[in-house]
Amino acid sequence: MAWTQTELDALKKAYASGVLRVSYEGKSVQYDDADVLLRRIRVIEQEIAASSGQTAPRRSFASFSKG
Repeated sequence: MAWTQTELDALKKAYASGVLRVSYEGKSVQYDDADVLLRRIRVIEQEIAASSGQTAPRRSFASFSKG
């Protein structure tokens, strides 16, 4: 599927605002929760990067343990 930058921008704006209903290009989508929305953003970022010959930025989170 071909994702657009417009769709990605709309998803990011919704995620940043805490909104789960996203409208773009005459379409409207309701996501179940913020995790689902964030996963969609990541998939689209990766596919757009791959189609342009780039690699998507990798994200990781630090974890700590008192052993």
